[in-house]
Amino acid sequence: MPSLKLDQFLPYRLSIASNRVSSAIATAYQSLFGLRIPEWRLIAVIAESDGLTQQALGAATRMDKVTVSRAAIALVDRGLVQRRPNPDDQRSHLLSLTKAGKTLYESVAPKALELEAQVFAGFSAEEIATFSTMLDRIEASAAPLDPEQA
Repeated sequence: MPSLKLDQFLPYRLSIASNRVSSAIATAYQSLFGLRIPEWRLIAVIAESDGLTQQALGAATRMDKVTVSRAAIALVDRGLVQRRPNPDDQRSHLLSLTKAGKTLYESVAPKALELEAQVFAGFSAEEIATFSTMLDRIEASAAPLDPEQA
């Protein structure tokens, strides 16, 4: 029977790499914009829509309900996100960026792209494209194993 060596176990290595990148980004977003990663994720996803429910934001960001709710409350309290009634479902609200939220997004997005460029500076365009394709395949092959997808 093969033995498990954690430093060679690919799911573990993916998690470690993800945590390192997320930590670097979290530090930058917190110091520059006063945002935690969940808050930035909501802003980024909301910026691409005309309004989303918290449930839709959870699905889009792969964050749990409590994390989405806390981030949404913090963003509403800061005046970056507004809630409005959902005409399709009176039990939920649609979240959209305020003018201040859009301005913040326009400041943060270039920094996000800059951080991405720093992380991948040592890779060729072909390597990045291959890596992106591999991530798509990993996500697709892991989806049937995800209890939240069931």
